[in-house]
Amino acid sequence: MAMLQRLDLRLSQSLVMTPQLQQAIKLLQLSNTDLAAYVEGELESNPLLERDEGADDNPSDTDDAGDAPIDADTATLTQAELMPDESNSPLDASYDEVWVDNAAPRDSFGSGDRINGEAGDFLEQTATTAQTLRDHLIEQIGVEIHDAAERMVALFLVEQLNDAGYLGCTVEQAATDLGADVPVVAGVLERLQTFDPAGVFARDLAECLAIQLREKDRLDPAMQALLDHLDLLAKRDVKSLQRLCGVDDEDLAEMAAEIRALNPKPAAVFDEAVAQPVTPDVLMRPDGKGGWIVELNAATLPRVLVNRDYHRQVSQRGGKEKAYVTEQLQSANWLVKALDQRATTILKVAAEIVRQQDGFFRRGIAYLRPLVLRDVAEAVEMHESTVSRVTANKYIATPRGIYELKYFFTSAITSTHGDPHSAEAVRFRIKSLIDDETAAEVLSDDRIVDILKKDGIEIARRTVAKYREALHIPSSVQRRRDKRNALSL
Repeated sequence: MAMLQRLDLRLSQSLVMTPQLQQAIKLLQLSNTDLAAYVEGELESNPLLERDEGADDNPSDTDDAGDAPIDADTATLTQAELMPDESNSPLDASYDEVWVDNAAPRDSFGSGDRINGEAGDFLEQTATTAQTLRDHLIEQIGVEIHDAAERMVALFLVEQLNDAGYLGCTVEQAATDLGADVPVVAGVLERLQTFDPAGVFARDLAECLAIQLREKDRLDPAMQALLDHLDLLAKRDVKSLQRLCGVDDEDLAEMAAEIRALNPKPAAVFDEAVAQPVTPDVLMRPDGKGGWIVELNAATLPRVLVNRDYHRQVSQRGGKEKAYVTEQLQSANWLVKALDQRATTILKVAAEIVRQQDGFFRRGIAYLRPLVLRDVAEAVEMHESTVSRVTANKYIATPRGIYELKYFFTSAITSTHGDPHSAEAVRFRIKSLIDDETAAEVLSDDRIVDILKKDGIEIARRTVAKYREALHIPSSVQRRRDKRNALSL
């Protein structure tokens, strides 16, 4: 069969991701901090963009919003609209949170902080400049170590410290890197371990505690034996510790109390990162009629204007200048439109999440219902990937605290009494059961399964164990040992 070359003309349809579309998708998933930085860069590079200095930072009065489902800045959800649809769709979610109470979880940004619903009532935190651990140690090196070679070794070891103040390399590794003798490095390290704060330059936890006890003149053989068996101390194995240390109950209790008073992370007082307050993208408050008002936080919305007068003036010159400002005008118009679309999309998704999780906002974590991306995507007529981008790094301020929008998506656990239960609510139920147990009746995982089944929650023992471990709760054996140890080691 002969091989022939020919030209064919075909028509086909394809979806092309233009650079502007890709950038719009990127804007959608940016946090408000990252978005502000991006807009600032655009203001510097595009001469046709100006900051809207006259923008009203206070949201408009939303009490007169009526029943409009979605406005440019506000969504009002009436009581009738707060009836969620049923869904059993699963969604695997990692769990990192623990509860302070039935109202809100505690986490690194303080989501348990309550608000009164107004945009201007959030606490502001100001970062302060403090001396770093490195500076503090270098000052001491300048006073205590005068030999040039030893000082070089000391400065090298300072750079090997981790955030807790522990040495991140061995003496042999440091000697090899520096081309120095091991005894010289070991001698310098021994001197550095006498520096303030006590415990710095230790190579492990036991050595860190030993340095602090030595400074207090409390590192006797019994205490050293206790430090050599910190794993038994963590397990509250009193009898084994008494035998190894050669002490009675009272002495062991005093030794354990001394160790608890020490600082396992001596560098913690330095280089302390100031917790940055989370600025919510969405504000939520009751409307006084049994529903909720959901509005965008005006403080997080970049306000930009397009200077068309400048565009007309430059366009009259023609040539390259006209081509340049025309290109910049298109870019500016696109940015304004993209920002508006981003804000509207966030409001739509947030309003739907509030509608779906109405029970949680009214009655607490136990009433958090199962919710997956598809449920919200179908309700707001968007793609699941769009909802995923909208809820990433976005926060909502509610009467129960500040939450990331992704927090409200949780998988379903089968119920024998009707509606499925949220995995998050089940985790909270497990924690509540364990918090209420006594020393005489510590609940095993199997017992927790039986209790939950009586409440209509169908759950496997391995799932209970997984949730318990995610909550950082020890096993029933460890809890029973802890409760029976009146020494409270």
